[in-house]
Amino acid sequence: MDRITVKFGGSSVADADQFSKVAAIVKADPRRRIIVVSAPGRRHQDEPKITDLLYLCCDMAAMGTDIGEPFGIIQSRFTEIADALRLDSAVPELLDSFRQDLETGCSRDYAASRGEYFCARLMAEYLQAEFVDPADHIVIRPNGTVVPQTYQTLAARFRDQTQRYVMAGFYGRGQDGEVKTFSRGGSDISGAIAARAAGAILYENWTDTSGILMADPRIVGTPRCIDEISFREVREMSYMGASVFHDEAILPVREAAIPICIKNTNRPHDPGTRIVPRLSQQTLVSTEIAGISGKKPFTMISLEKTLMNKEVGFGYRLLGILRQYNISFEHCPSSIDSISVIIEASQLDGLEESVLDDIRRQLAPDHLSIEHDLALLAVVGEGMARTVGIAGKLFDALARAGINVRIINQGASEINIIIGVAEHDYEAAIRAIYAAFVPATP
Repeated sequence: MDRITVKFGGSSVADADQFSKVAAIVKADPRRRIIVVSAPGRRHQDEPKITDLLYLCCDMAAMGTDIGEPFGIIQSRFTEIADALRLDSAVPELLDSFRQDLETGCSRDYAASRGEYFCARLMAEYLQAEFVDPADHIVIRPNGTVVPQTYQTLAARFRDQTQRYVMAGFYGRGQDGEVKTFSRGGSDISGAIAARAAGAILYENWTDTSGILMADPRIVGTPRCIDEISFREVREMSYMGASVFHDEAILPVREAAIPICIKNTNRPHDPGTRIVPRLSQQTLVSTEIAGISGKKPFTMISLEKTLMNKEVGFGYRLLGILRQYNISFEHCPSSIDSISVIIEASQLDGLEESVLDDIRRQLAPDHLSIEHDLALLAVVGEGMARTVGIAGKLFDALARAGINVRIINQGASEINIIIGVAEHDYEAAIRAIYAAFVPATP
């Protein structure tokens, strides 16, 4: 039997009404057999996140402070869901035991993982499905990747293809056997791992938006939803700051060529966005760009030195100076007598003068300058390399908007063009590019 793995984010499991929507979605397609859930999300903007409250309880307990107030909020959220769904649940009793764990001392990872754990227990009871504790199957290395054996052990747990399984997201166990979490938002990773382990034909990621948008709606307003995007494109957009999909969650399904579909729990009939190994021919011929994303602020250090190209190891020594200060770089454009490194501004906090002094002393540049308050934008699209005039259209749009381009860089894959502008031009640049490539809706 073909199976689909579905992951529901925090907004999709925020309360009993959302649980009911999840159940309807799962039951609408009998192939939806593996369900992964996050911790319950906010019901309104002013409400604290469950995971933040769990971290707070852990920290307060470590300082010997009474955790009654934040723990009471956590407890009431889960109890309200269980009561509204009329579940004869073990979760209230488990919460009492967990409070003792907090007060007697438990790890931050263990504390944070309980939001997903209790949510998955409730969802399994509600769907009459088998609960799967990822700590029994997913082994996480110190760098956040999982050991290969994870897929085999989890596949064995999912062996009954007629059964529904509900697994908690966000955590597994470390190689020391203790509960270990992924980075925040890591339930997307858990879902991708479950999809690959189950040999799923599709990984559905259900959230509160109807897919991936072509640009930040806080800047553009009502950007178009992307119908289909490749793994490479979404990776580029995610890397450049777009909140499209947890970038680490791409790898497990990409390696297994399992497509992803981003769907809206509150609008389940919307088509959503498909993330695929290869774009269809129709998408390639009909779409100039996939989307626009960006980040800020950045700082650019620029060096000029005559005959730099003849000086063996010049670039190596420049990057070595950054390494000494544990500074990574985003881009490194160069010419015959000049080279620049573009760095996230926060990485230079308190280090700027020391870094510049080392560059002067070790590399003796003819000219050294530093430019602050830059923003980087990425225009991403698989078809750009085969489409005449994309760069011209892009730079014409910026020129018409009166925006000066400080940096131009194209990735080796030729699926993106990265430009740098002054930070104060960032939003105007995104709007100008979007308007150039996406016709206004009548």
